[in-house]
Amino acid sequence: MKEDNVEKNLNEVFDIEPVVIESEIVSERKESYESKKVDRDFEEIRSNLKEVIDRGNEAIDGILQVASETESPRAYEVAAQMIKTVADANKDLLDIHKKLKDVKQEKTTVHNTTNQSLFVGSTKELQMFLKEQKKMMEAKNAEDGQ
Repeated sequence: MKEDNVEKNLNEVFDIEPVVIESEIVSERKESYESKKVDRDFEEIRSNLKEVIDRGNEAIDGILQVASETESPRAYEVAAQMIKTVADANKDLLDIHKKLKDVKQEKTTVHNTTNQSLFVGSTKELQMFLKEQKKMMEAKNAEDGQ
């Protein structure tokens, strides 16, 4: 309890907000879990698209056989639509590979923003720094007031 009061007083003296630091281990676990989830979803989507493509190819073979036997324009139209559907599924398969690559690349891009800084130096240097900051703030306030 006493340490909490000391921290609170120091935060008030230096007019700073307390810093809450998230454990690196927790964030690494979150990233690992998210990465596994993305990979699992990718594999499921890939598997589904491959199954659609395989079944579509089988259907095309059957439809073309019916079309050649009956020489029906409607059968050829259905075959053409099925071929287009399978081609679109192939494009979708390529697109998910590109999207997965983009997602993984996005995760590796690091954006560092420093919200809180830590002063490393002697007490004397800290006092000098704080005095300079105070003078700069007073000068800025004086400028704004005029």
